[in-house]
Amino acid sequence: MNLLVTGAAGFIGSAYARMLLAPGAAEASGVTRITVLDKLTYAGSLDNLDLTHPGLTFVRGDICDTELVDRLMARASQVVHFAAESHVDRSIAAAGEFVRTNVAGTQTLLDAALRHGVERFVHVSTDEVYGSVESGSSVEEDPLSPNSPYAASKAASDLVALSYHRTHGLDVRVTRCSNNYGPRQFPEKIVPLFITSLLDGGDVPLYGDGLNRRDWLHVEDHCRAIELVRTQGTPGDVYNIGGGTELSNQELTRQLLAACGADWSRVRHVPDRKGHDRRYSIEDAKARRELGYRPRHDFASGLAATVAWYRDNRSWWVPLKSRMTA
Repeated sequence: MNLLVTGAAGFIGSAYARMLLAPGAAEASGVTRITVLDKLTYAGSLDNLDLTHPGLTFVRGDICDTELVDRLMARASQVVHFAAESHVDRSIAAAGEFVRTNVAGTQTLLDAALRHGVERFVHVSTDEVYGSVESGSSVEEDPLSPNSPYAASKAASDLVALSYHRTHGLDVRVTRCSNNYGPRQFPEKIVPLFITSLLDGGDVPLYGDGLNRRDWLHVEDHCRAIELVRTQGTPGDVYNIGGGTELSNQELTRQLLAACGADWSRVRHVPDRKGHDRRYSIEDAKARRELGYRPRHDFASGLAATVAWYRDNRSWWVPLKSRMTA
């Protein structure tokens, strides 16, 4: 089976591709070939993929390119769609590319999938579509209430994707994950930004009072959950994927400082982000109950391993930091 994976030169998509291309993985997944479609924006890197792997075909291109998408979809059996603009700060400064890629790009893929009778379309989304949650946790049936341009564009793409199931009968499955961390994450997000800055002897910027809260999910656990949804999920359903570790940004910062051998003197308080959601929290009982999902990484050891990876792989992230102002 040929699986089309969009955005797989990025952090999460490349981890998913590496998982499926690991020795012996094809027997369980049924995937014999992966075609990666990636635009290689500032956050994508070919170093994240083994381009010599006989089961991998890489195509550089835009998911909004109708002709290219049509050609690739004609050869695909199923799709896992990661490609997205995903950095909230960038969406606040310039929302247009987020709407174009996340909404119009998703619709372009769905149209092609429908034309070519693709068996299955997994759309990877985010817990940010639910908006800020004062107490309790969001479940899949909750109304969407996004607050940032990024979250709004992802909520729109979720609804477009699900509409293709309800209107056309396309087998669409949607995942909504909490904050990911792990190796090879582009160093604009809080965990790799803080790790790389601390390893370089610099300060780290903490928004506002640092009490905004997030749940943390190791990227490998996320990828296993996506594969469970692809292989065992129900068409037309949404699945929340959580990590089970909720921390304030202040608590996260303390753990990162300790892991990097630094202290609070390295923290620089900066004005809060516009519209900064106070708390995200999702209930992932559905994925646990229906798919047998369980995160395998505990946060302490996962974070320690992540810090070690960045410490040992400066050649990967030092060039990427120069792209952050691109």
